[in-house]
Amino acid sequence: MESVEGCVMPRGTTEHQPLLTEPDPELARSQMSRDREEPVSEGEEDEHDESGLTASGHHIDDAHQQTTNCETLIHLIKGNIGTGILAMPDGLKNSGLYTGTALLPVIAVICIHCMHMLVRCAHELKERLGVSGLDYAEVGYHAFTTGPAPLRRLAPVARAVLNSFLTITQLGFCCVYVVFIAANVKQVVDCKLPGNDIDIHGYMAILLIPLLAISMIRSLKVLAPFSLISNVFLGLGIAITFHYLLQDIPSSYDRPEFKSWKQLPLFVGTSIYAFEGIGVVLPLERKMTTPEDFRGCNGVLNTAMILVTCGYIAVGFFGYLKYGDAVHGSVTLNLPPSDNLAQLVKILMAVAIYLTYSLMLYVPSEIMWPHLRTRFHSNRAKRVGEYAFRAFLVLITFILAAAIPNIGLFISLVGAMSSSTLAIIFPPIIELVTFWPRVSKLTIIKCFTIMIFGTLCFVIGSYASIMAIVEYFQSADEPKPEFIC
Repeated sequence: MESVEGCVMPRGTTEHQPLLTEPDPELARSQMSRDREEPVSEGEEDEHDESGLTASGHHIDDAHQQTTNCETLIHLIKGNIGTGILAMPDGLKNSGLYTGTALLPVIAVICIHCMHMLVRCAHELKERLGVSGLDYAEVGYHAFTTGPAPLRRLAPVARAVLNSFLTITQLGFCCVYVVFIAANVKQVVDCKLPGNDIDIHGYMAILLIPLLAISMIRSLKVLAPFSLISNVFLGLGIAITFHYLLQDIPSSYDRPEFKSWKQLPLFVGTSIYAFEGIGVVLPLERKMTTPEDFRGCNGVLNTAMILVTCGYIAVGFFGYLKYGDAVHGSVTLNLPPSDNLAQLVKILMAVAIYLTYSLMLYVPSEIMWPHLRTRFHSNRAKRVGEYAFRAFLVLITFILAAAIPNIGLFISLVGAMSSSTLAIIFPPIIELVTFWPRVSKLTIIKCFTIMIFGTLCFVIGSYASIMAIVEYFQSADEPKPEFIC
């Protein structure tokens, strides 16, 4: 599932006070306790006492049960596999076959190293504060509160910025999901009911009521079975897609090795979008029976991410090799429309993403709703207000999806603007602030190099994505290749 560049979100936080140079563990514990305290109204206790964690919109099973290394490995792979893997062939379309295949492991190494940075900082801060369990935003906040004195006043800003990008990223994923579902359903229906003359916006409108319905589910206990079904459908869909990709493969000489510098940032944005699992790292490591096995050269994190990277490379390479520049933002849209098995894949993937939509919406709702619920006084008003707020978020994702109904361009934009910030830019900043002044010159050079790379991805990738979107609308009136079943 996508991910998330998100994390487990606290509810209703209050302003922290700066810690002393040598923080008092008791003070830190009391602050953390106060941060998480929130009056629970009658009828809402079951919602807050839910079994499980949500990270990057992915449900992670019972929070009170410890997981084995194998279970953590599966969760970590699940947290990094989603619509991004189906967009990798479209990413290689913007880089060239061999250029993208060579660059993808480099981007993977940077993203994985940033995950290790975040875990290392979380361990340092937990020991320093004497607390257990920090999410992404809390790690950023406490890194600044216990860091260099001139930076401590920036701690609330760091937390607000992290939560803002988490919200933007998750809503971006929701927008991608709306386009993805509508595009796949449209192909299936257009083949079964030719001549219906319903465009993709019409299918989005049809999907509005079902997505509003599933988004009203606030309980993670209820959503957990949906997540399980989604993962099964997603796995089946990817497996069957490979069946088609490996048939009648053309020669690699038919595909360009390198496209152009203008298109390369679009590939980088798509790649970073795919590696969006940094938010699931901390909660998964915290749940392990043997958390010391999470890190290390042959640890769970490296093992899972190597497998994920191999999957991305395989789908990207064979998808672009098979379909070339005709590949779509989701490779499922290239599967033969007249084949019933291919149509089944599209339905499976559409249902899988539909069942995940509410989980993606969970994180932005958890971040923003606590700041709004204080405006409502009665329990009934709070419940109605939350339902209305969730409906508002759904409508926002629909408006944005309808504005840019192109999966590939939307994925590249979200990856460049939001995922690059969470996955690449913030981890080195947090590491420098956490370990200052004990950081070595080599670490400083490394962190600034990664930050510069992330900033370039953010600026150039966002610009290239926006320009590509502008070109997409400028060519909207040009005749498109006719879709034939």
